[in-house]
Amino acid sequence: MALDIFVVLIYAASMLTLGWYGMRRAKTHEDYLVAGRNLGPTLYMGTMATTVLGGASTVGSVRLGYVHGISGFWLCAALGMGIIALNLFLAKPLLRLRIFTVTQVLERRYNPLARQASAAIMLAYALMIGVTSVLAIGTVLEVLLELPFWLAIVLGGGVVVTYSTIGGMWSLTLTDIVQFVIKTVGLMFILLPVCLYKVGGWDELVNTLPATRFSLTTIGWDTIITYFLIYFFGILIGQDIWQRVFTARDEKVAQYAGTTAGVYCVIYGLACALIGMAAHVLMPDLSNPNNAFAAVIKGTLPDGIRGLLMAAALAAMMSTASAGLLAASTTLTEDLLPRLRSGKQSSLGVSRLFTCLTGIVVLGIALVVNDVISALTLAYNLLVGGMLIPLIGAIYWKRATTAGAITSMALGFGTALVFMIKDGLEANTPIYYSLAIGLISFILVSLMSRQPVEATTLT
Repeated sequence: MALDIFVVLIYAASMLTLGWYGMRRAKTHEDYLVAGRNLGPTLYMGTMATTVLGGASTVGSVRLGYVHGISGFWLCAALGMGIIALNLFLAKPLLRLRIFTVTQVLERRYNPLARQASAAIMLAYALMIGVTSVLAIGTVLEVLLELPFWLAIVLGGGVVVTYSTIGGMWSLTLTDIVQFVIKTVGLMFILLPVCLYKVGGWDELVNTLPATRFSLTTIGWDTIITYFLIYFFGILIGQDIWQRVFTARDEKVAQYAGTTAGVYCVIYGLACALIGMAAHVLMPDLSNPNNAFAAVIKGTLPDGIRGLLMAAALAAMMSTASAGLLAASTTLTEDLLPRLRSGKQSSLGVSRLFTCLTGIVVLGIALVVNDVISALTLAYNLLVGGMLIPLIGAIYWKRATTAGAITSMALGFGTALVFMIKDGLEANTPIYYSLAIGLISFILVSLMSRQPVEATTLT
C-alpha cells in the first residue's frame, strides 16, 4: 500500500498548492465568492460537473449498479438533468442580477423577511452537504492510512477547509478541474475498462447477468420519481450550484458549457452503474453492497493505479465538501451576518474568516455525528418543499406577491415536515404534498393580495 499512500499524499499536496494559487487570484470580495464572474467554458463545465458528482453519486451509483444493474444510473441522471435545466432556463436571468446567493432573489422580488427565512433553510442544507462529504473522506482515509476515524476526519477535512478558506471560489475552481480530470481518467478510462476486461468483455457481462439488470427501469419507478423530485429540483435551487452559475463569464458560457456538464453527469452515472454490474459478476457475494466500489478497486487494480482510483474517490468527495462549505459560508456572510451588523456588507477578509469558522463547525459536526444521510434527505425535502415555488415565481410570475411567497414557504416547509414524520424520509409524499400545497397557496394568496407597484419579474 506504500505506493498507493504516496499517490494520495501527492494528490492532497496538489490540492493545497492549487488553494495557494487560488488565494493569489482572489484579490476582491467578488473574486473570492464567484471567481470574479469570469469563468470560460472549460473551467465552468469542469467546476459545474465536479460540484454535483460527489462521493454519494460516485460510490452510491456503483452500489446501485451492483444491486439493480444499469438502472442505477438514474441518481446521476437526475443530477445531470437538473444542471441542464438550470443552465438552459434559469442562468440567463440569474446572471443579470449579479448577486451572490439564492435568497437574494427573494429579497429583491419580495422583502428582507423572505430572504432571512430562506437563508436559515439554505444554511442547514449546505452544512449537511459539507458534513456528509467530510464523513466520506474520513472513511476512505481511515481504511487507507489505518488512522483513527477522528484523525482521518481532521486531516482529510482539514485539507478541504484550508484550500477553501484561503482562495474561496478560485481555489475551488482550480481544484475542481484537477478533480474532474482525475475522476474522469480514473473511473471512465481505467476502472471501467479493467472491470469489463476482468469479466471477459461486454458479451460475457450480458450472458452472466439476468436481462433485468440491463433494463432502465429495474430500480423501480417510485425510486426514479423520488430521485427527480429531490435531486432534480434540489439542483435548481441549491446555493452550491447557483454559486457556480454566478461564476460564468456570460449566459452563453452557462448555457452551452452547463449543458455539457449535465450530459457528462449522465454518462458518468452510466459508467458507475456498469462498474457496479461488473463488480457483481466478479464479487457476487458481498455482504454489504456499499463496499462494492472499494472492493472492486482493491480486487482488480495493481499498486499505484489503485492509489489513483482512491484519489479519484477523494476528489469526488472533496469537490462536494468544498462546495457545501463555501455555500454555507456565503449564505452566512451575505444573508444573515449583515442583519446583525446593521446592514454592513461583508468584505474579503470577513468572507475568508467565516469560511474558516464554518469549516471548523463542519469538522466539529462530522466528529460527533456518525450518520447524517437522514438529515441530508430531510434538508433536501425542506429546501425543495419550502423554497422552489417562491423562487420560480420570483423569476417568472409578475403577479407574485410577498404574502404569497411567505405563505408558500411556511406551508410547503410545514407540509414536508409533517409528511416526513408521518410517512418516513424515504417516502414520496413529503415532496408531492409540499409542492402541491406550496403552489396552490402561492397562487391563491398572490391573486388575493395587492400587487406592489415596484414588483416586476426578474427575467
